[in-house]
Amino acid sequence: MTTGTIPVFKLYGETHHWPTPDLLHCESIPERSALHDWHIRPHRHADLVHLLHISRGRVDLELEGSLHPLEGPLVIVVPSMSIHGFRFSPDVDGHIITLARPLVEHLAETASSAGTLLQHAGFHALRDPDSKRRIATLVAQIDEEYRQPAPGRARLLEALIQALVVELARLQVAAGQSLKASDHHHDRGHQHLENYQALIEAQFRRQPSVEQFAAQLGMSSAHLNSLCRRLADRSALQLLHERLLLEAKRQLTYTNMTISQIADSLGFSEPAYFTRFFKRNTGFSPRDFRLRQHATEAQRQDAPDQAS
Repeated sequence: MTTGTIPVFKLYGETHHWPTPDLLHCESIPERSALHDWHIRPHRHADLVHLLHISRGRVDLELEGSLHPLEGPLVIVVPSMSIHGFRFSPDVDGHIITLARPLVEHLAETASSAGTLLQHAGFHALRDPDSKRRIATLVAQIDEEYRQPAPGRARLLEALIQALVVELARLQVAAGQSLKASDHHHDRGHQHLENYQALIEAQFRRQPSVEQFAAQLGMSSAHLNSLCRRLADRSALQLLHERLLLEAKRQLTYTNMTISQIADSLGFSEPAYFTRFFKRNTGFSPRDFRLRQHATEAQRQDAPDQAS
């Protein structure tokens, strides 16, 4: 099977848009994989990184064409563009943490070890009791904070994921080797896509044209579009718009900025243009989306009280 036939998913086994304004998504492995009869077929992500923590059970990991039968407890790192699939045992227990590209870039800047760790596919058995306990505790804290948001949630999640990356990097040092199972093959096309995504991350607030991005990459806009459609299953403009949309959702959810201020910060010449862009891509006006997010957060915070 060639990489061209491998589906590109937006999230774990799905094709819909990133479902949250957060840069991190956390869920238990059973709650998702049970829906697929414990088998997630080979696929890849253009701009997401998976960290899997399996505390119990087995998984047959398909990684870049190789099959690895593994037993928990262990951690698995799946970087963007790595072809991967899972067949879990029904008694599996653990979590999958998915990181959006902006968070991956931030982690690489703030923790030098993160850049290497999150760029290579691999796995590591958790044999040391102390490492096993610390990693399990961090994953549980991430899961709890993600599911039951509270004041300072975004900062705490960022701190927890930074701590988890440090723990995984320590596994490398303790083992005297990388977590890598195999080097991820980067052909020129993959490298061009990564370079384009890095340019989007640095410049999306100014909304350069696809032609301007292509010029910075030393290629034509037609070539850039063809490359994005082949490897990311989206046009070059769609990738830029997805990043703008993610930032808009974050601003609407986590700040008190006005719609006009958000529009200006994201490079829209008029608030009305931003409103049309947002509604076209989400089905909600920015105001309605903000009200909906705040109502959802209030319901989540009230849920523990209702259950008690």
